[in-house]
Amino acid sequence: MYGLLLENLADYIKSKYGEDKWEEVRRQAGVEQPSFSTHQVYPDCHIPRLAQAAYEVLDVTEQEFFDQMGVHFVGYVSQYGYDRVLSVLGRHMRDFLNGLDNLHEYLKFSYPRMRAPSFICENETRQGLTLHYRSKRRGFVYYAMGQIREVARHFYNKEMRIELVREELLLETVHVTFQLTFDNRAFTLASLTMTREEKHLPISASVLFEIFPFCIVFSSDMIVRSIGNSLMVILPDLVGKKLTNWFDLVRPLIPFKFQTILNRTNNIFELVTVEPVLTERQSAKRSNMLVLSDEIETDFDEKKLRLKGQMIYMDNWRMMMYLGTPVMPDLRALITTGLYINDLSMHDFSRDLMLAGTQQSVELKLALDQEQQKSKKLEESMRKLDDEMKRTDELLYQMIPKQVADRLRTGENPIDTCQMFDSVSILFSDVVTFTEICSRITPMEVVSMLNAMYSIFDTLTERNRVYKVETIGDAYMVVSGLPIKNGDSHAGEIASMSLNLLDAVKHHRIAHRPHETLKLRIGIHSGPVVAGVVGLTMPRYCLFGDTVNTASRMESTGEPLRIHISPACKAALDTLGGYVIEKRGLVSMKGKGEVMTYWLVGATVGAVQCREVI
Repeated sequence: MYGLLLENLADYIKSKYGEDKWEEVRRQAGVEQPSFSTHQVYPDCHIPRLAQAAYEVLDVTEQEFFDQMGVHFVGYVSQYGYDRVLSVLGRHMRDFLNGLDNLHEYLKFSYPRMRAPSFICENETRQGLTLHYRSKRRGFVYYAMGQIREVARHFYNKEMRIELVREELLLETVHVTFQLTFDNRAFTLASLTMTREEKHLPISASVLFEIFPFCIVFSSDMIVRSIGNSLMVILPDLVGKKLTNWFDLVRPLIPFKFQTILNRTNNIFELVTVEPVLTERQSAKRSNMLVLSDEIETDFDEKKLRLKGQMIYMDNWRMMMYLGTPVMPDLRALITTGLYINDLSMHDFSRDLMLAGTQQSVELKLALDQEQQKSKKLEESMRKLDDEMKRTDELLYQMIPKQVADRLRTGENPIDTCQMFDSVSILFSDVVTFTEICSRITPMEVVSMLNAMYSIFDTLTERNRVYKVETIGDAYMVVSGLPIKNGDSHAGEIASMSLNLLDAVKHHRIAHRPHETLKLRIGIHSGPVVAGVVGLTMPRYCLFGDTVNTASRMESTGEPLRIHISPACKAALDTLGGYVIEKRGLVSMKGKGEVMTYWLVGATVGAVQCREVI
């Protein structure tokens, strides 16, 4: 699958939903490339994976997503000049639909490995027609519907209704039948026959076969009756043989039968020999230069003769004439199939295109190689940039909650992030005799000790789904109930966090003083707060209100290796149930007077509160 389709998908999501949604879809789909090269081939699994992720992230259905992506494609390819090709493909909408296979043949020059679908029109009336769509790829039905409808609207100013009549899988090929309803008055004009007297100009068969050196004339039983001069040289035994035994029909995707071909004469037909062509060069090896050319490794299919052209029913003969020309991308293909320049038609540009293409191929290949190298470097730079952005996000989310940071990214004023929370629980912890410990060790040892302790605390913070507000020296502050409100569970989450902290410090040893253990003092209070981002140079997510002060007082009036909780916190835990609480008594607090407080002693397994990350 070429990157053009993937780039269209990415551009559609970016233009309609924003860059952030595209990044989310890409990450969820597991696609590492941030962008795609239009002429590079990518795995076929990319589109289904990206589409599946888009259904969930964008909350859209398969039909809506692919239909709108098809509509977007028509405008997207205009930046590459393909809008001009689409605008001249047919005078009327019916002509465009009949020439869709021709469009894909043209695109094969730019995308040689393209596995193009096949489109066949039938049952045409003034009100529309039946369109048969065949493709080796699955999942692009609605994509094609969106493209066709948008072409009708954009280039032909027609409103079209497309009905999916039937969809089936035949021999690994998706066969879909559409009923297209639109103003098709052009069909009536095309059906009018003009009578005029013409003088019959006789022409001999020898002249005809010289003008069309690769033509094939075959009867209704598919027996070859005559062939062109050049084809006679490389396939001298073809006449009198059954065409289907010598050639396979590659396009369109229809049965290789006379009547079927007769009904599809408005399509381009591509034939390829069943067996590789045995050339004079291979049998005689008459030139060292040609022998060397033949010794170049070639794929099995490259040695086969490939013809592309038109089927015309000759009524006087009661036979079908195939006016084909060889598909030759370069001189190498010409050599491989045993053809020469003079074998090609003189009346068209076959010879000129072959020689001019060979002259430019070296320069184009060099330019392509250079562009691919630049593209690889750009992709590597974008991958590194993506990694750095992830690291930046991780650092940002440590300072500011993700939900708040995402609001700031959209340009929202920091003041507008301030929000009132009716009920949260705040935990303060402090290392007892921290100053004394610091006086007995070096500054670097102090830093090492705090780093080891806070690494453990941060792990517990993530496990209990609480938010770390800040650390100042040995003081550690966490909160539950914001920025995501969680009902009455905030007290339980903080209580579980505090019990985990005590259990962790009891088993933690100071690296430079292994015989000593840290003694932690913890205080918890529940109540209302105001939270938001403050500061410009160093923005921080801060909490304000009496609840913060009370929680700090609960910590400072507590005891080592004990969890001191307020009456409000006790009431919240009693509501949740499962926590073991002991009464401490009245405690004098600055600015509060005498306050009845409690000790949190433990909890049952069922009382542990946690939630999934949102």
